[in-house]
Amino acid sequence: MSGHSHWHSIKYQKGTADAKKSKAFSKVTRQIAVAARESGGDPVTNSKLRLAIEQAKLLNMPSDNIERAIKRGTGEVEGAKLETVTFEAYGPGGIAIIIEGITDNKNRALGEIKQILNQYEGKLAEGGSVKWLFERKGVITTDREQLTRDKEEIELKLIEAGAEDIFWHNNTIDIYAKIGDLESVKKNLEGQNIKIENASLDWVAKEQISVSEKEKEVAQKLFEVLDESESVQEIYSNLKE
Repeated sequence: MSGHSHWHSIKYQKGTADAKKSKAFSKVTRQIAVAARESGGDPVTNSKLRLAIEQAKLLNMPSDNIERAIKRGTGEVEGAKLETVTFEAYGPGGIAIIIEGITDNKNRALGEIKQILNQYEGKLAEGGSVKWLFERKGVITTDREQLTRDKEEIELKLIEAGAEDIFWHNNTIDIYAKIGDLESVKKNLEGQNIKIENASLDWVAKEQISVSEKEKEVAQKLFEVLDESESVQEIYSNLKE
């Protein structure tokens, strides 16, 4: 299995230093509301909601904001009706892209995403034409600096904790698990005093592809502009780091 897209790891690093949290708050608020609407407002029985709340807490989102987002999802607080959307696309150099979003206007979101893709050598693809290049996995991200032991020893510990695969970035480690095992692997790692930076259900490329430096630069700009869109939650690609 190949690792996460180039953008995913960069976005994680940006998120730890970016002082502008309002956009991140907005995205995770929508995520909480949709999760609560789909499977109820109890994080004990709603794993998707539990993960969204954990991400909100990592951003230091106030508890009142979290509770309000849950109530919006369950209908206790009024708000625009939100729905999830997924777009499949091709980008510079033919890279495959999956864009997940939440919006109150699907047609508007579609038009905006299509316009952004067209500006940066991308285009929308038919449903299913891209997604088969990825696998749905539980992904746990941790800071590699806290793991000072031998790399082989660390990998053995992670596999014993239930990890299916491990991918090393410059500053972080992605730990992959089966969707149903994500929570148990996370708890196992926390029991070893390993600090979890993020845990989520992601699309992971089966294979990554290389493109020219110029195409990579255009792809980077594409991801940045997509991420600025209010409708976009997550961006995955098979671009090789």
